Amino acid sequence: MDQFQVVTDAIGGSVGLSALVSTLPLLTFFIMLLGLKARAHTSGAVALVVALLVAILGFNMPTGMALSAALRGGLFGLFPIVFVILTAIWFYQITVASGRFEDLRLVFDKMGNGDVRIQAMLIAFCFGGLLEALAGFGAPVAITATMILALGIPPLKAATVVLIANTAPVAFGAVAIPITTAGDVGGRTLEQTENIAAIVGHQTPILAFFVPFVIALLIDGWRGVRETAPAAAVIGGSFAIAQWWTSNHFAYQLTDVVACIVALGAAFVLLRFWQPSGVDAMRERLELPHRASLDGEEAELPANRVFMALLPYAVVVVVFGLANLGSAIPNWLKQFKISFPWPGLDGKLLNAASEPVNSDYSFAYINNPGSLLVISAIIVTVLYMVFNENGRYSLTWGQVGKEFTDTVWKMRWSALTIVLVLALAYVMNYSGQTVTIGEFFANLGPAFAFFAPVLGWVGVAVTGSDTSANALFANLQVTAAQNLGLNPDLLLAANTTGGVVGKMISPQSLAIAATAVNMEGKESEIFKKVVGWSFGFLIAVCVIVFLQTNVLSALAPVVP
Repeated sequence: MDQFQVVTDAIGGSVGLSALVSTLPLLTFFIMLLGLKARAHTSGAVALVVALLVAILGFNMPTGMALSAALRGGLFGLFPIVFVILTAIWFYQITVASGRFEDLRLVFDKMGNGDVRIQAMLIAFCFGGLLEALAGFGAPVAITATMILALGIPPLKAATVVLIANTAPVAFGAVAIPITTAGDVGGRTLEQTENIAAIVGHQTPILAFFVPFVIALLIDGWRGVRETAPAAAVIGGSFAIAQWWTSNHFAYQLTDVVACIVALGAAFVLLRFWQPSGVDAMRERLELPHRASLDGEEAELPANRVFMALLPYAVVVVVFGLANLGSAIPNWLKQFKISFPWPGLDGKLLNAASEPVNSDYSFAYINNPGSLLVISAIIVTVLYMVFNENGRYSLTWGQVGKEFTDTVWKMRWSALTIVLVLALAYVMNYSGQTVTIGEFFANLGPAFAFFAPVLGWVGVAVTGSDTSANALFANLQVTAAQNLGLNPDLLLAANTTGGVVGKMISPQSLAIAATAVNMEGKESEIFKKVVGWSFGFLIAVCVIVFLQTNVLSALAPVVP
């Protein structure tokens, strides 16, 4: 099989025409999903065929290599992506089967005085951000969506809330791997990578401040915003300040961990002195059941039951923290992985600069979010079996196994969608379609400073990953910055921050959210709810980045 080199003007010798044709797979997916009301996996399959045709006929990629690229992406979609989502939902189902999740619901109910708007802020934004900090890869959306659904919030609202909440934390997700990747691929030094994190820390906190207000708006309209404004301001403000401070003055890898803990602590203090009013009226408006009149043991939930209800998520934080923080344990775990050159692609792919493209497949079978969730689930199961309060919270291995098989069956179509979407993404990436779209924007001249975040947005919309978007476009952003006399670190930060607001519309994220709230096949309904917010946030990020090139340049320092 011959070598294949990416050429960004492959069609008609024009970057513009090549970029236009490169959008056909994505347009096909969304037209089928939204216009023709096709199911997500059907839309993904047809879009994959279009991507293969564009790669083979438009970009002259050998057929065998194009098919191999699709298989490479499909396997990545299965392991780790589908595996992570499967284990996240299974982990939640174990807590439900044990009966302990009802106690957790009571904990949040008491903390928010029965106000589901505030509870949604705490779960989707604060707790979801903590999961994003440690796990990423769809786990926060999958876990928090099921928890929001358990509050009584309708499935469509629950999915919308968690997708929008999963924005500001993404740049620093999975121990800030998107930023580390941007620095590595962009050829930046350690100091420059830290500067990228600092610049992102001047961008995402602005989004973070407003996210709790958006959550209240989505759940209960403008009345909800007015009635929960103090809580939204404290949660969003404390998260934003902590995110800024940690990214600029502490270890940027721990930014989300610190921000989420600070926000949860601030909310706890606020709710000791202030409680939302009109909660019963709000629950009636939202057609939620009135808060039960609790008496006896349930009125004052015993400390041991509160502890056991929170235990699963404490275990997750500890297990993920041990696996990802520091150096000793993470370095030891690195040896447990499968890695091999991908057949049909290894040594045969060249980028536009004639440099070899790494197509190796690697899967860390212990230190990945899915395996760590399995370990967490086993620990929680054992603890729940031992401390079952004389059978009140009974749990058996048979129940645990049944929950797993039920989750596999429930996820079958969503899993297929994710596999097809990742196959589509890899065909677009390896054939040069995605980078061609990027080069078109990079050729806009000085206006590129405004449009730089759009590349990250497109990259995440295609791949579902801010890390992948940075791996894809980091070098292009640096080259464009150098040619235009702009700060490379600023454009790398722009790519990262632009990507976080594209995650909510990526087919992968839509499939995860739909599965978690039992809306399989209705991804188009979720897309319609979030796409406007994605565009709105993107415009805001574009404006912020543009201002950082001139009047706000102090917020984007240059590190030589």
